[in-house]
Amino acid sequence: MDITRAYPPQVLREYALLADGERGALVGPRGDIAWLCSPRWDSEAVFSELIGGAGVYAVSPDVDRFVWGGYYEPRSLIWRSRWVTTDGIVESRDALAFPGDERRLVLMRRVKAIDCACPIKVVLAPTDGFGTKPLRDVRSSHGIWTARTGRLHLRWTGADGARRSDGALTLGFKLRPGEHRDLVLEISDQALPDEVLDPAQVWQATEYAWHEAAPELTDTIAPRDATHAYAVLRGLTSRGGGMVAAATMSLPERSEAGRNYDYRYAWIRDQCYAGQAAAATEPLPLLDDAVSFIAGRLLADGPQLKPAYTVDGDRVPDERPLAQLDGYPGGADKVGNWVNQQFQLDALGESLLLFAAAARHDRLDTEHWKAVESAVHAIEQRWTEPDAGIWEIDNQHWTHSRLTCVAGLRSISPSAAATQAGRWEALADTILATTAQQAVHPSGRWQRSTADSNVDAALLLPSIRGALPADDPRTLATTRAVRDELADEHFVYRFRQQPGPLAQAEGAFVLCGFIMALAQHQQGDAVQAMRFFERNRAACGPPGLFSEEFDVNQHQLRGNLPQAFVHALMLETAATLRPDQD
Repeated sequence: MDITRAYPPQVLREYALLADGERGALVGPRGDIAWLCSPRWDSEAVFSELIGGAGVYAVSPDVDRFVWGGYYEPRSLIWRSRWVTTDGIVESRDALAFPGDERRLVLMRRVKAIDCACPIKVVLAPTDGFGTKPLRDVRSSHGIWTARTGRLHLRWTGADGARRSDGALTLGFKLRPGEHRDLVLEISDQALPDEVLDPAQVWQATEYAWHEAAPELTDTIAPRDATHAYAVLRGLTSRGGGMVAAATMSLPERSEAGRNYDYRYAWIRDQCYAGQAAAATEPLPLLDDAVSFIAGRLLADGPQLKPAYTVDGDRVPDERPLAQLDGYPGGADKVGNWVNQQFQLDALGESLLLFAAAARHDRLDTEHWKAVESAVHAIEQRWTEPDAGIWEIDNQHWTHSRLTCVAGLRSISPSAAATQAGRWEALADTILATTAQQAVHPSGRWQRSTADSNVDAALLLPSIRGALPADDPRTLATTRAVRDELADEHFVYRFRQQPGPLAQAEGAFVLCGFIMALAQHQQGDAVQAMRFFERNRAACGPPGLFSEEFDVNQHQLRGNLPQAFVHALMLETAATLRPDQD
């Protein structure tokens, strides 16, 4: 019997994220780490039970009855699982040592009996290759376990008394009230150093690093949630500046609909959103990371800019199925992403919006301005071409893509030299005039594309970013149409995919809910802005993580977790709606 099957997948709203910038883990309600790739974000998983593979690392009370809860320590991704048993309370304090090393992860778990004597059960079953490469070379010396799985080296300390069982290491122990026990797991793709880590020192360094990295965002409408969103974005951002779109892969957006994707890569658009959100709150490291990463891609690829890269700036691998795995219930496993074959025009406009935000904070250097020029040159060359658009579907002349370029050109022009500014403004005028001729609906609103007359929630964003005034009749008409046709009780859907209730086709798009809040704020409707904001910031589970979609009927998260661009727009909206903002 596979011992890891005792920890089947749970609903996504119950998973917490541990992240150190280089990789991320999901922790379930039974203290089960059901997802972790090593050594990097897009490596093969060593714990993949979440998507039907093997491998889990679980710490929980060894009692018949308990209820689960948990919380993040302020300004960090240090998570405390909390179990209330019939006798008292037990906690497991979990974190990846932060900031992370690119080659070696350190996963810390401090188990503590708060007010009761409690038996604890631990199962460690790391299995590289999405569950295909079992443990080997397992050895124990003075309570320190070492092993190999696939290409990885492992060391587990604090596990004195563990034993081998069904391809796993299992451990049972009892804690008296107030006692704790530290378990430290190291995984690396190279031989581990001889020195054994001191848990107290690693905890202290991680606590300090998080408090340095995640500021208290008291100057927002929702300080606790805004600070948490910032911490999530920081946890998803690597040393090289690349930020993954999500920590996971293959979590279905809709059951058995085939919409399962690998999001463990850095999307240009998503990182631009994160950088602009950081600029709105003024803690600037995330802005600097975004500028550095995006500038590097533009200087390397120019008009051939890809929509997404690995966090190291390399090509995203081609999409392929992992048919040997069962998948998350309702989904099918895929690795890689077909986005590497697409052109997305709006990514160029978003890059200019990011650079403009950085310029307003005086954060652009000479190389960054070269990247600005590269982005403008790419728009000049390619704005008349069809593209895959923000939703990455068929190639059309998407209105959102063109208007985003208009917004980017107009935003960066005031910071440029006069000769450049004039030329860039003229290009923006040309794109806007052409788009207006081809993509204004007879009702006066913008339509999705030259060939699709429907409305799209993404069309709200260019006006928010300055493509045209907030009181432009097309802006007002588009906002009304999105509210009337795509909003339901202050949740917002991307676009109408079929007749009937919106929720029959897909979940509400949480990103779009925050965009609508910004649109209502821009147009002076503070009450509606707060209603959209409050409705959508509640579309999460106890750990406060957002996925891409929210199933309003079942109140469940859908898609990969956590979705970076949702946290970015939540952060920006929390900053924008603060009372002192105009």
